[in-house]
Amino acid sequence: MEKRILGRSNLEVSPMGIGCWAIGGQFYLDGKMDGYGITDDLESIKAVQTALDLGINFIDTADCYGIGHSEELLGTALKGRRDSAILATKFGFVGNEATKTIQGVCYDPA
Repeated sequence: MEKRILGRSNLEVSPMGIGCWAIGGQFYLDGKMDGYGITDDLESIKAVQTALDLGINFIDTADCYGIGHSEELLGTALKGRRDSAILATKFGFVGNEATKTIQGVCYDPA
């Protein structure tokens, strides 16, 4: 697959990426269900691995996707292949894994 330089970074990324909001599963924000609903972890892992096999190396995630579940699945999917992926992420939401709820925000550099 064709690659492009990402901004001024010298990182070579595929023009098409894979977003991982859907693999995080459901969580709750402001008392309402958010996220993608019920997901299949094995299918999600296979989807990420298939994307890599097809040359897609740009992967987008965030700490709030399933309150960290998306990131956990990416760790599994990328085992032994981490050097073949460029990860983009967002941060700021503080979540509670036990209740799958967003509890607030934090932008503290620490």
